[in-house]
Amino acid sequence: MTFSLVILSFNEIEALRVILPRIKKEWLDEIIFIDGASTDGSIEYAQSLGYQVTIQKGKGVMAGYKEGLAAVTSDVTILFTPDGNCLPEKIPQLIAKMKEGYDMVVCSRYKDGAKSEDDTLISGFGNWMFSALVRALFKAQCTDLLGIYRAFRKDIHSRLDIKIISRPVETRTYIRAITYGLKIAEIGGDEPARIGGKSCRSIIKNGFNELSIVIEEFFHLPSTFLDKILKF
Repeated sequence: MTFSLVILSFNEIEALRVILPRIKKEWLDEIIFIDGASTDGSIEYAQSLGYQVTIQKGKGVMAGYKEGLAAVTSDVTILFTPDGNCLPEKIPQLIAKMKEGYDMVVCSRYKDGAKSEDDTLISGFGNWMFSALVRALFKAQCTDLLGIYRAFRKDIHSRLDIKIISRPVETRTYIRAITYGLKIAEIGGDEPARIGGKSCRSIIKNGFNELSIVIEEFFHLPSTFLDKILKF
């Protein structure tokens, strides 16, 4: 089993200086660094450490996500944001858990005593609410539905018929993995506070996006059914 780390970055120079030196390249078979055309020196710094940086063609996180996954050649992909929220030291644990035979392993911010230092009152409640909703509707055991820090088999999106478009895919992937009977596990992992920079996600828009995905999956609606309604 081989492993690729997909790093998604955009103007993260302060965090990169802290995080990248802690990623041990010998843990992985491949590292794919996708940058959203940073202008703060992020690209040059990553290159100085030997990373081959690809400038994403589309705009936004999902475009980088899609382009990064398309470049993966390993059996397993690990998604990673170098903004300080993902602990590099959890990479070997994700790898070890995947080797036990799972299709997806999520680094949960709320399992086994883990906590998020980046949550606000609103985002923390939203994470709890959506995870609780999916547990109730889909008989799931998830504790962190929305977390991006996860490892999964390369073919998981094609197996689950998931198209990566404008809305986040973490929730849809988790729900379909449950309903298709795939093997899912979680490991606990703290989410430290973001280092520098600024998050581009709107809490309100993201909340509506997540709710729309849960509705579509529960009622078996097309994955683009609510796109036009929720664009703003």
